[in-house]
Amino acid sequence: MVTSFYTPVGAKAARLALILLCLGLAAPGQTASKGTTAGTASKTAKKSGSSAPAKDPAAVIHTTAGDMRCELFPSQAPKAVANFIGLARGTKAWKDPVTGKEMHKPLYDGVIFHRVIPEFMIQTGDPTGTGSGSVGFEFPDELHADLLFDQPGRLAMANHGVNTNGSQFFITEKEVPFLNPCLEPAGCMGGRRAPNSGYTIFGQCDAETVELVKKIARMACQAGPVCSDANSRPATPVKITHIEIVSGGKGAPAPKKPSPSPSKPGTAPAKPPAK
Repeated sequence: MVTSFYTPVGAKAARLALILLCLGLAAPGQTASKGTTAGTASKTAKKSGSSAPAKDPAAVIHTTAGDMRCELFPSQAPKAVANFIGLARGTKAWKDPVTGKEMHKPLYDGVIFHRVIPEFMIQTGDPTGTGSGSVGFEFPDELHADLLFDQPGRLAMANHGVNTNGSQFFITEKEVPFLNPCLEPAGCMGGRRAPNSGYTIFGQCDAETVELVKKIARMACQAGPVCSDANSRPATPVKITHIEIVSGGKGAPAPKKPSPSPSKPGTAPAKPPAK
């Protein structure tokens, strides 16, 4: 006996309609899901695009010999950068080394580059123009093993020993590894360098600035036409007219080593003796 199954035409039509209805309900749900995902992605993209990190500030040092531009490093040297900006803008109080009065004006306006040495650096920041003036405060060093004097144009604090930063700073014209920080617990150079000593690098100056530094370092000095570590006082010093702080930096990377503490307050270390 053969048994066959017969489905009436009406039943087939009803079943097909049911299938089409289910497909119709599923499709809008899928479309909405895609639309929601796309919308979320769009919002996320906009949000991530608006959170771009701000650039570090820069200093434009206007001088009688030309302008210098240096990117500042607030992340690596927050104390030094805040001090520099405060003194440049006149928002940080300082003591006049001559009168002893508390001052509330831009410190660097009118200050000279009092010490210049070819193949090394130029130094400024002392209101007395001698390199031995004190502005009434000192703050700690900010030294890093990965921030070295390994390239030209390092902007760094001058000092006269550990944690004695004030207002003086210098800019290098080449890499000077002998200034890199001494971070060894027992000191460096056979104990001649104190542990955790050095010069805080708080900025990087651009290539044009380095060329100007070289020019200033090669101007005539008081004791002769060629400046040196022993003859570093310019005959006609270059003067800072104003330091402008701008947003968004443009500069290079960082330096290394600190050398033995100089004998005079607020001075960068002397160059090592010629071999």
